[in-house]
Amino acid sequence: MADLSKFKKRLGPPPPIEDTGTNLKAPEIAPSPTVVTVTHPKERDGRSARRTGRTVQFATRVSEEFDERFRAVCRRDKLLMVELLEKALDAYEQGR
Repeated sequence: MADLSKFKKRLGPPPPIEDTGTNLKAPEIAPSPTVVTVTHPKERDGRSARRTGRTVQFATRVSEEFDERFRAVCRRDKLLMVELLEKALDAYEQGR
């Protein structure tokens, strides 16, 4: 258990209830829902836009040039990175 005795001494006693604001006596009211305007970032990977059902993680290291080319194709064709990988694998298997 942590020793809080030094912490309590440094803070001192709490202020008397008379010195507190009226917000402690006010009813708690939840804020009304507001409409949030979403601005689209320059690069969007689509994770928040749709669920894919893919659950297995797949990671690798690539060169910066490959990464730039790969992401450029994804942006151009509006694909998730995993969708481009799946298409590339399909094309590779068909050509073999």
